[in-house]
Amino acid sequence: MHDDARQSAPPPAPAARPEHAPSGTPGQDLGLGVDVGGSGVKGALVDLATGELASERHRIDTPQPATPEAVAGTIAEIVDGFGWDGPVGVALPSVVKDGVTHTAANIDPRWIGLDARAVLGTALGGRAVTLLNDADAAGLAEQQLGAGRDARGLVMMLTFGTGIGSALLYNGVLVPNSELGHLEVGGAEAEHRAAASVRERSGMSWEEWSVEVTAVLRAYEALFAPDLFIVGGGVSKKAHKWLPLVEVATRIVPAELRNTAGIVGAALAARQDSAL
Repeated sequence: MHDDARQSAPPPAPAARPEHAPSGTPGQDLGLGVDVGGSGVKGALVDLATGELASERHRIDTPQPATPEAVAGTIAEIVDGFGWDGPVGVALPSVVKDGVTHTAANIDPRWIGLDARAVLGTALGGRAVTLLNDADAAGLAEQQLGAGRDARGLVMMLTFGTGIGSALLYNGVLVPNSELGHLEVGGAEAEHRAAASVRERSGMSWEEWSVEVTAVLRAYEALFAPDLFIVGGGVSKKAHKWLPLVEVATRIVPAELRNTAGIVGAALAARQDSAL
């Protein structure tokens, strides 16, 4: 037989990888988190040791109407795009208790009273799914890997946006579904006084708005005596303009993870559940 006949055939081309397939370094501790909002559904792989995204963030517009089935399909598209078959964490704009969604902010009311864990688990082909409130996800991320990572005692994470989202963590343990934006302060709900949207609609200066924020945070201090406030939302990017004007006794710092906190916190929650 001639030598050229004995030459091996060229190796087959590698199989195509999904567009967002896992690409972490060997030994990297990865998780996957998805953050569902009124306008967009965002997901990414997360380095659970650092809180950094281990992939590009993938965003798809939230379906309209944002029914459970439509949103579940969007989440499945994001998860499948990463080639991920591990546990999935999902942050929702809802009060979540044992996988059941009890409220629906900026999503379809058919989420209310739904066994969302079962619906999403089916859409994700039986993968383990952990659901939690979106503000709780952000608080979990900031407490473990962000601005509160060295804090002990009671940490209160507040996100100032359309409303005021809240998360309470005591020595790193999440107390879920606090919903403190709805607490009455001076005759009005806290978020009707001090949400970032209130400042924008009314044309308040930073100085004027800081007075409202101070009133709300002092009410929280009186009720909870927190050891640390972490403030997030879009206004945290301009914390230097208003945070020094807020007059409270508790230490207060801006969030560090910002718009990735929901994704990171959802991934952390899924990892915690899978370890139980």
